[in-house]
Amino acid sequence: MSWQSEHLWIELIAGSRKKSNFCWAFILFLGSLGFLLVGISSYLDRNWISLFASQQIIFFPQGIVMSFYGIAGLFISSYLWCTISWNVGSGYDRFDRKEGIVCIFRWGFPGKNRRILLRFLMKDIQSIRIEVKEGIYARHVLYLEIRGQGSIPLIRTAETQEIEQKAAKLAYFLRVPIEVF
Repeated sequence: MSWQSEHLWIELIAGSRKKSNFCWAFILFLGSLGFLLVGISSYLDRNWISLFASQQIIFFPQGIVMSFYGIAGLFISSYLWCTISWNVGSGYDRFDRKEGIVCIFRWGFPGKNRRILLRFLMKDIQSIRIEVKEGIYARHVLYLEIRGQGSIPLIRTAETQEIEQKAAKLAYFLRVPIEVF
């Protein structure tokens, strides 16, 4: 989502609160909970989950492995739920032609450096760069090339058309060229 006027452009960045992250965290939680319950059921020799006959699973070695996978999955699931609740990666990009300043703000993980704020002058922007990687896991990244600071990633998406449109609009607004890699 973005807002644009003659001299100001504000682009809101969605962080980790995406539908896909909610789905993966939920699926991973349920799957790992199932693994852990089957492992505990095989240890206690009781059938806690009616879908699986846990009496047929011997605790050593299958039950231990199932319990290990369940515990590991719960840790990964809790990590995903924490990143969703903290909304890591969300923020905004603010381009102000009137003042000649660019502000890039993102939320990180809790701690001393949770707020990530980058400020620089608009005249230091060399170009807008698009990096395209095709294949099974297609990845398109929009970078801002800054003199003396290198490239700063702005947007990452799998959509080719979306990234090209944003790059064209931003390059026109900032009056800089576009580079494609």
